[in-house]
Amino acid sequence: MTARVDSVHVSSSHSFSKTPVPAIRLIEGIGVAGDAHAGVTVQHRSRVAADPSQPNLRQVHLIHTELFDLLSAAGHRVGPGELGENITTTDIDLLSLPVGTRLRIGPAELTVTGLRNPCRQINTFQRGLLQQVLRKDADGAVQRLAGVMAVVSRGGAVRPGDRIEQQLPPLPHFPLTRV
Repeated sequence: MTARVDSVHVSSSHSFSKTPVPAIRLIEGIGVAGDAHAGVTVQHRSRVAADPSQPNLRQVHLIHTELFDLLSAAGHRVGPGELGENITTTDIDLLSLPVGTRLRIGPAELTVTGLRNPCRQINTFQRGLLQQVLRKDADGAVQRLAGVMAVVSRGGAVRPGDRIEQQLPPLPHFPLTRV
């Protein structure tokens, strides 16, 4: 199986879901052109309130389509873009990538920075959804399943069907944590 882009999404407002589009344009060091979360410094409201000078490690949000199957099995109907991701992927285990993994998508390149930390706002979208994407495993460790965050290392257009190539960082590898 070849990792690829399933769909792409953008929103100029700080709304929960993003609108599907034929292509997005990634801008190096900024994020997705026209997206409310694009910027050199943090754009998420809670992080801006805490410290607006923080670097934006959440320029691009990626979610794997396989998550939608898991949520469906738990009784939730969720589709691409509805959880606020910019890029929905297929056939790549995003959550197991180490920090610093490079994802080449068409002419663009992303550097994975960490896990998305879902907030309570997700329960406004669908009641009970938060406990499906933020849960504990058998050992009591917290699992964050709502995708990964990345920064744009090289700009370019990204479209559905684009192949995703991954390049792991040099050893030692560090697991993703919330950003």
